Amino acid sequence: MSWIFFAAALAGALFTLNALRPPRRFWLVQGPAFFASWLTGELAPHHLFWQAAATAAFLWAGAATGWQGHAALGLVALSWAGLAWLHLESRRARPTLEGALREALGDDYRSEIDADLAATLDEPMTLRQRVMPLPIRDHRVERAGNIPFHEAGGRTLKLDVYRSRQRPKGAPVLLQIHGGAWMVGRKDDQGLPLMTRLAAHGWVCVAASYRLSPKATFPDHLIDVKAAIRWIREHVAEYGGDPDFVVISGGSAGGHLSALAALTPNDPEYQPGFEGVDTRVQGCVPFYGVYDFTDRRQHWNKSLLLPMLERVIMKRRRADDADAFDRASPMSRVRADAPPFLVIHGTRDTLVPIDDARTFVELLRAVSKEPVAFAEIPGAQHAFEVFPSERTAHAIQGVERFIDWVYSQHRKTAQVAAEKHSRTASAPAREGAVTRAS
Repeated sequence: MSWIFFAAALAGALFTLNALRPPRRFWLVQGPAFFASWLTGELAPHHLFWQAAATAAFLWAGAATGWQGHAALGLVALSWAGLAWLHLESRRARPTLEGALREALGDDYRSEIDADLAATLDEPMTLRQRVMPLPIRDHRVERAGNIPFHEAGGRTLKLDVYRSRQRPKGAPVLLQIHGGAWMVGRKDDQGLPLMTRLAAHGWVCVAASYRLSPKATFPDHLIDVKAAIRWIREHVAEYGGDPDFVVISGGSAGGHLSALAALTPNDPEYQPGFEGVDTRVQGCVPFYGVYDFTDRRQHWNKSLLLPMLERVIMKRRRADDADAFDRASPMSRVRADAPPFLVIHGTRDTLVPIDDARTFVELLRAVSKEPVAFAEIPGAQHAFEVFPSERTAHAIQGVERFIDWVYSQHRKTAQVAAEKHSRTASAPAREGAVTRAS
């Protein structure tokens, strides 16, 4: 029994160590290590509970004898300390997001958020979400699923709409683009914590599918995202959304596609058959995205990203068509009229280097006239916000503050424009009245 206790304690300690220091270079173990690191880091309190329960059972069975039992107790103590650190580290997401927003928007940005939006900003994560993060649901939210929006590549692409059961009218819209290396993933398995929270607070959220590689070749994926924006322009009002205010978001490959869509508005190359549709968005929030297919600053050391892009996504060698890889890179599409951005990336991401995000933000800030916020989330792995956790809660609260600020600015601008139009329209009428009176 002492040997079993030692083996269990060693396994738990290795999971904790992997969450603290996941391998970044050795690609043979990078995938399994990522999953173990991701689940341990985001569910540290759950791991701590189960390790404590298992330890209690071993102690009750008398397994803490001999050097094996004593060593097991030492490993358990180290593992618990690491898990406690992981949990405390996850709580640093809140001040990190707040600091990023203050830097980009100003120290008093919260005072510029409209009162009806600000009323729900500080709603905490529920006890059920903390204890049982899955399934992700909120009784205040309803979903209209599998709505056809685009015919492409011999298939019908579909989207889901999440909205409040109160069914508001003229609500701001979020478009969520799933990740999965452009090859896997579904519209209903990512972005749910953010969409559920926003929908409960009055937003209309749209989660769209797109064609996947290897069958699809870039820019098929981006064309489908643009088609989803077209559907929003034409149909989201039927679900209570405002087609004139759209924020786009996504993680990983979805972060790449959302950033690229935001930076290529109305580009006919990516809108075949609907070139005349306005595909501008009013804000962008990419999570841990891939922003450069050219690896211009050599951040992809020993990564399999380039071979995957060449063989599966782009289906051409970068050396043979460097321009195609450049045009597919959000870094190469930065522009002065880019919408406001909030870029989010984890400091412990082992799949997409955070240096890519830093470079993207640097290049975008150099030219954009709108705010560019950047949050480096301490200890966060790739895909950290896929399900509710302490870190996820703080991150999506920060996202909500950012996009509510953007929406408040949009409202103010629209109100000023309406008042100006009203004054302009009424001026001839006043002049006519004066003429008749004279």
